[in-house]
Order: sequence, then structure tokens, then C-alpha cells
Amino acid sequence: MNWYFVFFFISGFCSVLYELVWLRLSMAQFGVTTAMVSIVLSVFMAGMGLGSWGSGKWLRTRGTDFFALRFYAIIELLIGISAIAVPYELSWGRRILQSMGVSSSWGYYSIAGLWVGCTMIPWCALMGATIPVAMRAIGQTLPREATRSFSYLYMANVMGAVAGTILPLFLIELLGFRGTLSFGTLCNSLIALAVLMLASRVKRVEVTDATLSELPARSGTQGSSLLLLLFLTGLTSMGMEVVWVRQFTPYLGTVVYAFALILAIYLSATFVGSAVYRNWSARGDQQEATRQDARRQEKYRQESPLLWMLLGLSALFPLVTSSPSIELRHVPRVILGIAGFTGLLGFLTPMLVDRRSGGDPGRAGSAYAINVLGCLLGPLLAGFCLLPYLSERWALIILAFPWLIVGLRPLLPGARVSSLARVGAYALLPLGALLILSGKGYDESYPHRQVLRDPTATVIAAGSGMEKQLLVNGYGMTTLSPITKVMAHLPLAFLDRPPQNALDICFGMGTTFRSLLSWNIDATAVELVPSVPKLFGYFHSDGPELLRLPNAHVVIDDGRRYLERNQQQYDLITIDPPPPVQAAGSSMLYSEEFYAAARKRLKPSGILAQWLPYGDKEDLAAVARSLHNSFPYVRVFRWPSIVGTRWGFHFLASEQPLHKMSGEDLQRRLPPAAVIDLTEWASPTGRDQAVLSAFNSLLEGEIPIEAMIQQSPTTPSLTDDRPINEYYLLRKWLRGVR
Repeated sequence: MNWYFVFFFISGFCSVLYELVWLRLSMAQFGVTTAMVSIVLSVFMAGMGLGSWGSGKWLRTRGTDFFALRFYAIIELLIGISAIAVPYELSWGRRILQSMGVSSSWGYYSIAGLWVGCTMIPWCALMGATIPVAMRAIGQTLPREATRSFSYLYMANVMGAVAGTILPLFLIELLGFRGTLSFGTLCNSLIALAVLMLASRVKRVEVTDATLSELPARSGTQGSSLLLLLFLTGLTSMGMEVVWVRQFTPYLGTVVYAFALILAIYLSATFVGSAVYRNWSARGDQQEATRQDARRQEKYRQESPLLWMLLGLSALFPLVTSSPSIELRHVPRVILGIAGFTGLLGFLTPMLVDRRSGGDPGRAGSAYAINVLGCLLGPLLAGFCLLPYLSERWALIILAFPWLIVGLRPLLPGARVSSLARVGAYALLPLGALLILSGKGYDESYPHRQVLRDPTATVIAAGSGMEKQLLVNGYGMTTLSPITKVMAHLPLAFLDRPPQNALDICFGMGTTFRSLLSWNIDATAVELVPSVPKLFGYFHSDGPELLRLPNAHVVIDDGRRYLERNQQQYDLITIDPPPPVQAAGSSMLYSEEFYAAARKRLKPSGILAQWLPYGDKEDLAAVARSLHNSFPYVRVFRWPSIVGTRWGFHFLASEQPLHKMSGEDLQRRLPPAAVIDLTEWASPTGRDQAVLSAFNSLLEGEIPIEAMIQQSPTTPSLTDDRPINEYYLLRKWLRGVR
């Protein structure tokens, strides 16, 4: 039996690894948008559910005339092949879309979603098929373990998934995405080889159809109830995960390790819960071995109500632990908030499937498919139906509501439960109300605020005067700063001709977009989060008026996808990726592939302006090398330090030489409205001197791009496959060891 645990531990690890990498590859090919993320995750879960249901149904009709262990080996080998095939399939899909010239978002997402579905569903179906097939293999080799085989495989799979949320982060840092997929292929291939070796050594126990028919039968009412509970466990847990990300982002940040931490805690607690269930059910088997199944089910009915009550209460814990009024360190906030709920689900989910299936892989497959269906719909419900209209608190309360109702079942007339369960049900409502009233949302920390919500994020505009700030999911994005003005004025002043148009990728507060408009040119801003441009007027009083100008355009889209599907040519493309420099997904706005797309949209001698917050030497070298490889002419200007604080770098890149100019030369090129804009927060009587001082300070801070690369000469260029800035823990750890 231990061999099966090892197989499913590694298989669970590989499944999460593939999900993580395939999602990132899909985002690189089709856009970093909520719609694309939802498509990929939904397709992944749909394939898993389809494979579980289909294999279970096939096994019930197939009979027992084949050795399931060998069939399982073939499945694992095919899953390993998927790691190699999927990147090529996604790349083909991107080229097909580009050749079709699809310009509308609806058409693009329809075709991209169809391609992603056709690419991933067959491979994900193989992953979903592994549990029913392995259950049949256990029934053929270890029939005494068959009745609880699902929970055993589920526990091993979840434990492997925990490793799959952590280890790939280090593999990606060392090997890149494709190298990490190759590692997954190796793991699946080793599983297949080991399974074939095991199949040649173990003795197959003949299981007849008569034996299968003796598996515990379930009544239709009980079966429907169990399936509903399984659906709800998947729906609410995955829906809550979407809410948890928004709730805990203000404390954990937006880096990949923050998201991995939430998932690792989720899966670790699920594993602990499933291990407890295995131990508990084993003792129950021993105690009830000589009793009838009906007596055993009566025991389950007496013990389960308390678990459902605890599930309802624990679902509300994040309301308190995510509250800014609670003094807790960041990681304990997450552990105390979600571990109780996910641990109980780890206990209850395999219990429900074991009770439903009784060891029958067909029943287990259909039951698990229902659970996966809930997992598919949960994020869609939370992301598109709840969070765009409700606060994170109310979204969580709604998702917890079914379990509060289930926990109150002992109070129904005629309910046959213990007195302890009845007392617990009476206590559930006041305790739940206490948790609901105790917590506060992170937006309540800002007395002066405006909050907007959409499927992508919760956006907060807070503060007053020069202390205004923009927060996305509680994390600070930007403040009112002359840096964002210089992102427009510096590159436009360097142009060898009067500019006609410009593209601003990442709207933020709209400061750069506003500065572009001061040149009286056609300005387009591309922003990923729909609510962000709606707050333009909060930060700049003339924002609504500027948006009504005929030369002002705001597009809600992924910046890179917009470049690839739009044929417009620009004098300037300016990019201000969201902070910090390590932010998840930000590498796709620093990569060689991104710069290649931008080059196609630049006019001859046009300029690309890239702002880079200050990172470590590897980040700086990787971005500098990426730009150096992409453009023949690149100049770098360090933003002047203020009281020892380093504010980052302005990169200007072009196909043509960027001529040496003095501060006076740059100043003369600014139109009067641009001078007023650049010096908006300076003294009105010293505007010319303020402009000259700003340009001179930047020119004095110029450094050769080769010098930035030489800070870390062995660091490779930043590409879609090697997101140097996002994956950094190993190098920081090694630097600390030295």
C-alpha cells in the first residue's frame, strides 16, 4: 500500500506544478487578464472532473478483465508527455490568433478560450482519471483496503499538492518554466516505470462482478444528500480561496510567494484533516467490524453534526484574522484564518466520498467529479458574482452561509441527534454573529476613501492633498509623485521631432496619462483593472474633463495583449508596471518577448520608456540585459536620491540613437502646458528653474546600461521563461548564507 502513497504523492505534486506553469504560459500567450485566468483554471478543473467521472463510468462498464495497474502506468506516462506538449500547443494557438487578426475582446477570448480548452482538457482528464483507476488497482491487489481507498489516495495526493505549491517556486528560479515542466515529465515517467515494475511483481486478486455487486449500496435520498454536500465543499472552498487572496494581500503583498503561502496552508490543513479522518475511520472499522452497516451509519449520523457546526464557524474566522484592528504577524493571520476550515474539509470530503463509494471506483469517480464541479464554479461565483458588488466580508459570509444552515440541522423537528449536538446548534448563531461583528475590512483603515470593486480587484483611493494613494486589493500601487510625470516628459523631450501620439501602459492614478495630454497629442492609456481609471477624478480634479477630450483614450486590457492585437504606431510607449518589482506577473512587462511586441508598435525613431523600481542587483541586471538585447540604443537615468532613499530608474530605448542633450535642450522642447504640468507641485514663480533642475538631476544620474548588467554578469536576460524578478528566494537565501 505504501507504493500507492508514493505514486499519488508525486502525482499530486506534478498536477499542481503543471497547473501553476500552464497558467503562466497561457497568460504570456493570451494576456494577463482576469478572464484568461478564469478560463485556464476553469478548464483545468473541468478536465479533472470530466476525467474522474468518465473513468469511473468506464470502469463500471469495463468489468474486471484487465489489470488496472498497467493502465494506471500508461496514464501517468501520458500526463508526463502533456508537460512537453502543452507549451507548444499554446504557442500555436497564439500564432493562429495573430494570423486571424481578431481585434474585439469578446472574439479574442472566445477563440483563446476554445483553444485553451481543446489544449488542456484531454490532459487534465487524464489527471482526473488516476484516482478511480488506482482504486480499481487497489481492489485487484489489496482488496481488504478497497473500501477506504479513495481517502488514502486523496490524502497522498493532497500531501503531494502541498509540495507542488512550494518546490516549483525554487525549480522555476533555477530552471525556468520549461525546465520545471521537464522535471515534471521526469517525475511522471518515473511513476510509470515504477508502476510497471510493481505490476510485474504483485499478484493480482481476481475480483468478480458478483464481488463488485456486494459493495455497500446507498439509498437514493442519502446519495443525493452526499453529492450535494460534496458539491458545496468544492464550491465554497474554492470560492473562499478567491476571497482570502483579497483579504490577506494587504499583509502578504502581491508576490508569488504570498499566493503560494495561502495555497500551501490550505492544502497542508486539508492533508492534516484527511490524515485524521483516516485514523478515525480505521478505528471505527475495527470497532464496528462485527456490526451491521446500518448501526455504523447511525454512529456517523450522531458524530457528524458537530463537525458541520465547526465548519460553519471556522468559515467565518478570516473575518477576524484579516481585520486590521487585530495585532497579528502576517503568517499567523492566514493560518488562524483558514486552517480550521480547510482542515475540516480535509476530514469531511474523503469521508463523504468513502461513504458514497464504499470502495467502488465508479461511484468514487462520479462523487469526486461532483466535488470538482463545485471547485470549478466556486471561483466564478466569488470572482464575478460576489466580489464585484460586495465587500470581502459579505462575500465570505454568503459562502459560509450553507454551512451555517447545515450546522443548524439538529434543531429541525424530529432530528435524531445527541444532546451535545443540539446544544452546539443553539450556540452556533450567537457565535457566528460574534465573528461577523468582530471583523473589519482593510478599507475601513482609511477614513477618507473611495472604494470601487470589479471582477479583477478591489480598488481604494484614499487620503487627501499630496497624501493621496491608490491601493489595489489593499496593496499600495502609487502616490502623487513627479516620477510619474517624468515618465512622459523625459522621453517626449528626447524625441527628434514633435510627437503626435503616445501609449501609456498601466494607468495608475493617471498622472502619466495626464502629462501626455499636456503635450496636446493623441494619448491612449491601457489599464488591466476596470475600476482604476474611474478614480482619475479623485486624484486629479480635472480628470473627468480630460477623459472627455477627443484625443484621450482609455482601454481596459492587458498591455501586452493590446500591443499584439492593435496595429497603431506610436511615438512613445511608456510603461509603469505595478510595484513592487517582484510583483506576480510583472515580469511579462519586462521580458524580451514584451519588448519585441512593443518594438513593432513604435514609429521609426520612436522611444520606449520603462520605469523600474529599485530591486536587487539580479533584477536590475536581468531587466537591463533584456532591454539591451531588444533595442540597439538604451540610456538609463537614475532618479535622484532623497535622504538616502533610492527611487529607481528611467530607461529610454529606441531603434535610433538617443542624442546627448543638456538640461537646457530638454527644457526648450517642452510646450508651455507641459512645463506647467511638470512643475505643478513646485513654486509657480520658479517653474523654469524647477524644470531645468529636474532634467539636470536626471542627466547627472545617467549610468551606462553595461554597468547595470555587470552588477550581476551571470544573471540571464529576463524572458517569459525566466522571470528573474518574481522568483528570488533562493538567491536571497544564498546571499544571506555568504
